[in-house]
Amino acid sequence: MSSKPVSFERQDALLTVTLNSPDNGNALSTTMVHGLVECFEGLAYDDSVRVVILRAEGKHFCSGLDLKDPSMSPAQRTPAGLWAIQTSIARIYLAMRRCPQPIVTALHGAACGGGFSLALAADLRVASTDLRMNAAYLNIGLTGCDMGSSYFLPRLVNASIASQLLLTGEFIQAQRAFDLGLLARVVAAEDLDQAAQEYAQTMLRAAPMGLRLTKEALNYALDTPGLEAAMAMENRHQSLLALSDDAREAIHAFREKRVPNFTGN
Repeated sequence: MSSKPVSFERQDALLTVTLNSPDNGNALSTTMVHGLVECFEGLAYDDSVRVVILRAEGKHFCSGLDLKDPSMSPAQRTPAGLWAIQTSIARIYLAMRRCPQPIVTALHGAACGGGFSLALAADLRVASTDLRMNAAYLNIGLTGCDMGSSYFLPRLVNASIASQLLLTGEFIQAQRAFDLGLLARVVAAEDLDQAAQEYAQTMLRAAPMGLRLTKEALNYALDTPGLEAAMAMENRHQSLLALSDDAREAIHAFREKRVPNFTGN
């Protein structure tokens, strides 16, 4: 299936989502927002997709909000009109966290504002050496806390680094982001898609339910009140999956020194 400015490619259980509006730096237009919302909200009901790669064509990953899109700047700047725009974009990031499939994001060039939040909302991030990211919201007269940035950043790095980036709008480059643990790998531009594929293929070798429940447990653990609550979910997940056909297959494969053949059952 394919539609601009977001295109899609399926390869068995892997879905590659491509931001495909390079002429405007893959800025978040109304059409792009709708495409991303429809994609990630729909994945919650699609068991045939197990892993997602989010990437972009052109010089930049995503330059942020498309300020030239008339729909993004209503003629009458009313609370209701602006609220509708704000919440429509916010649905992307909520859907990315809610969908059970791990999301690997391949980042390059600029990832600003809403593009920065796309990176933060992913489960795993790889980047080319030319990546630069910032919370650009502050630079257009708004608060630096937008599209989940105040939630994601303190959890992915720490409160001090989050404060620095959100209160200044300054760019963070690929190497520093890697040093802080925000990126899994930094590679040459020509190796970026391959790096994302390698992580995706590693995940695809896992038992399907095990992979989905790992993301679920991580999501809940981020906001859990303590260790006991986190372990209660882990105990339930492990007890459930221990009864699965895939768990039995994994044991047989280990004993027979072969690759397991998981079915998702």
